[in-house]
Amino acid sequence: MNFCIAGAGSWGTAVAIHLARLGHPVSLVARRMEHALQLASERENRAYLPGIHFHDDLQVGHELKPALMEADVLFLACPSQWLRSQCELARAALPSAKRLRLVISLCKGLERETLHSAAEVMQEALPGFQYGVLSGPSFANEVARGQPTAIVLASDSEAAYSAKVQQALSNEQLRVYTSDDLKGVELGGALKNVYAIAVGLCDGLKLGDNAKAALITRSLAEIVVLGALLGGRIETFYGLSGLGDLTLTCNGAASRNRLLGQRLAEGEQAAELINSGALMAEGYWAADCFYQICRQHDLMAPILSEVYAVLYQGKRPQEVIHSLMQRKLKAEKG
Repeated sequence: MNFCIAGAGSWGTAVAIHLARLGHPVSLVARRMEHALQLASERENRAYLPGIHFHDDLQVGHELKPALMEADVLFLACPSQWLRSQCELARAALPSAKRLRLVISLCKGLERETLHSAAEVMQEALPGFQYGVLSGPSFANEVARGQPTAIVLASDSEAAYSAKVQQALSNEQLRVYTSDDLKGVELGGALKNVYAIAVGLCDGLKLGDNAKAALITRSLAEIVVLGALLGGRIETFYGLSGLGDLTLTCNGAASRNRLLGQRLAEGEQAAELINSGALMAEGYWAADCFYQICRQHDLMAPILSEVYAVLYQGKRPQEVIHSLMQRKLKAEKG
């Protein structure tokens, strides 16, 4: 299959490296011309994945139009807040896309202005195609290096075509599962970032392993309840895009969302870290989105609400522990 990846950050580059390693025709399209020139000349992405060299056949460019001419599948690799503008750029190049059939988001978040998921944004801004999302526990550097990883491809395409793309993406290093629960997979991938910030707060406050285990467990329970109420299937949140991604993001050293929480607990300010570009963490925006959704639907989400209070209302991380531990006692049943 012929693939185009729009966005040359760490995850977009990792997917491009993986697909080229499998022998597929792949075009990696960088947002900035100078970045594209650098990638093409150095044959590695030093800014995001230093030391991992590109396959000789991996094509690098700056313009989507020529990259889409032969593409069967388009991956959109950007932060959720930039997805709509990325779709609009792709839409302008569509006259050349004669074979394009499936558009897959690599985002794990919601659009802040509309509270829409990636699939909903793509359907609005890039109509006329089938849509999917690739999610699950997957740090980009490990995928790029060919370390064993399992992820899930959820889409609204017919089962036969999803299976064809699944086969094209998979090898001994990357095992891809399919799902038709597009809503659930997207919710799991977005929600886990919020709870990873909570775990980062726990790490930064040095509360210990008991507290961390309890927090991750109750975070999963909250994700399952919220995700199901918002339209996902319960079993999805116990899969790769739910429990799997939560486990990785809450424990991995490379987790930017966990690191954000840790740095907040150590005294830094969320707005300063995000606005300065020092830390790109999707959970910062996702916390706001899901907090608004919970208010609209009158849903209870104690951990998410406390993360929101730290990020946007100036609540001290130390106060979060008191708030959560002093809640009314209850039986454990989700």
